[in-house]
Amino acid sequence: QMHLVESGGGLVQAGASLRLSCVASGRTFSVFAMGWFRQAPGKEREFVAAISGSGINTYYPDSVKGRFTISRDNAKNTVLLQMNSLKPEDTASYYCAARPSWGVSIGAPNTYYFWGQGTQVTVSS
Repeated sequence: QMHLVESGGGLVQAGASLRLSCVASGRTFSVFAMGWFRQAPGKEREFVAAISGSGINTYYPDSVKGRFTISRDNAKNTVLLQMNSLKPEDTASYYCAARPSWGVSIGAPNTYYFWGQGTQVTVSS
């Protein structure tokens, strides 16, 4: 079992920045690829970013590319999501998740084994 705890959400105005953190415990963190997802009320869970266990590989959907940056510190069992130029449509609950390998279907939620409880991000216009 891997336990994931997100933090860093909040209420900000459009154009602002936020940095989300996710701290992991219970497993060897560096062997897991990590992802960030978000879910707004009434919508499906959406892929936001992913990073390989080593941190060398990252992947983003077009909706956040150039605005969001994922990074990790394996010494601290932490994955970060730096979000810049936030838009009202970024409003959602944000979740970090872990899966044992990088590669195929890295953006598919059903390929992730462990999930955090989420942190709310609200962007006002």
